Amino acid sequence: MARADRMTIDSGVPSMDLMESAAVAIARVASRVLQRMSGRRVLVLCGPGNNGGDGYVAARLLRAQRYKVRVASLAPPDRLRGDAARAAASWTGTLLPAQECDFHGVDLVIDALFGTGLARDLDPAAQTLVNRLNQWRRETKQSVISVDIPSGVDGTTGAIRGAAVEADETVTFFRVKTGHLLLPGRTRCGRLTCAHIGIRSTTLESMGVKAFVNAPELWLPHLPRPRVDGHKYTRGHALVVSGGASFTGAARLSASAALRAGAGLVTLASPTEALAVNASALTSVMVRPADGPVGLAHVLADERKNAIAIGPGLGVSEASCQQVEAALKPQAYRRAAVLDADALTSFESDPFRLWRATRGAPGPVVMTPHAGEFARLFAECDGNHANRSKLDKARDAARVSGAVVLYKGPDTVVAAPDGRASIQTGASPWLATAGSGDVLTGIVAGLLAQRMEGFLAASCAVWMHARAAEQFGPGLIADDIIATLPQVWRELCGESA
Repeated sequence: MARADRMTIDSGVPSMDLMESAAVAIARVASRVLQRMSGRRVLVLCGPGNNGGDGYVAARLLRAQRYKVRVASLAPPDRLRGDAARAAASWTGTLLPAQECDFHGVDLVIDALFGTGLARDLDPAAQTLVNRLNQWRRETKQSVISVDIPSGVDGTTGAIRGAAVEADETVTFFRVKTGHLLLPGRTRCGRLTCAHIGIRSTTLESMGVKAFVNAPELWLPHLPRPRVDGHKYTRGHALVVSGGASFTGAARLSASAALRAGAGLVTLASPTEALAVNASALTSVMVRPADGPVGLAHVLADERKNAIAIGPGLGVSEASCQQVEAALKPQAYRRAAVLDADALTSFESDPFRLWRATRGAPGPVVMTPHAGEFARLFAECDGNHANRSKLDKARDAARVSGAVVLYKGPDTVVAAPDGRASIQTGASPWLATAGSGDVLTGIVAGLLAQRMEGFLAASCAVWMHARAAEQFGPGLIADDIIATLPQVWRELCGESA
């Protein structure tokens, strides 16, 4: 963001114009909140940098709208520099030391203490102020608007730097930041508004940014749709590998999800001991015997099976490792693969063995670890350093494995080996249910079977999975996600698609 600011200023836009535009956006949101609550009294908390400068200008604009505004500052105005000093000089109203400010009788607090450039923990005085603000908000139920990002949230990692403001609204500028999307920072932002302040979108394009909010705009142009002249084989044939007789449900969920995700055919490769239970529970999905790596290799001899999902209910064993290696064996034809659950955990003692297989695979590979699986498989990427985010860790994992890494969680990150990444927002907490991850694996496999590129397929699957849960609502179980996918398809493609 600092680079985007510099490039815009170098192009001839005065820096104070950017600050004025930011303040207009802040004042607009503040006015909306105040009108909703019939409030008039505003306290603006200003920090020592340009975030505080935004606060001073917003205070001036709100005062001009006849709101009762006070400003409290962490730093005396004579210690400010540059645009922050000029903004402070434009404020002629009440100015108090922030440590002495009183929240009594205030309807709205604007937090302009620290922005996304914060690179250290808040000092004790700032932490005390933030904690007082949070306590006031909880006790009075009044609102807090944060400028750029809630003070104390790391704009890059989403980490809490000692303490962080609990905002009801956050107004950021030009583009959202990763700290707005990653936990725990996301939980502190409240409603997020992204305001345009005069920075051109071409500025972003010239910077080569590769991180995206996971939204349909990212992958919708590449979403496969059935062709009028197509048939089931042109829509792809996904193969899902089942575990033994006592662990078949997970693979069946994946298989059904792959079919709902649009694959023309889905086959379940089942151990002989589990054939009867799998066949009796499935209708639209075909079942074929496949015992161990040799049996799986025999089924995979059919080149039309162009995507494979392996791991759900597979079992943690050496045999599972060999099955994964059979699924990823180099071939003369392209086959995509999704590795989940036991297909990952089986390699815990030798992750380099898995990475050799993923790097040599004949087609794109997507791995879908949750936090525990990620920690076991990518221990070196999972360091707990404050300056490394979930995004950083997922990108490192993709780089070392040569696979697309779908790092699951409430803030799911999808990362590709080339550095592209997407971050999912707004996933329903009802997704924390047995089998939900197996369904996600199946959706990825179904999209890969339709020859969607790996990173886009994984990102699309995450969004569809979350959107189905959102549409179904409370009481969700894994089967409901599959049943709701047609509604998601209609939303994406239109009712007549």
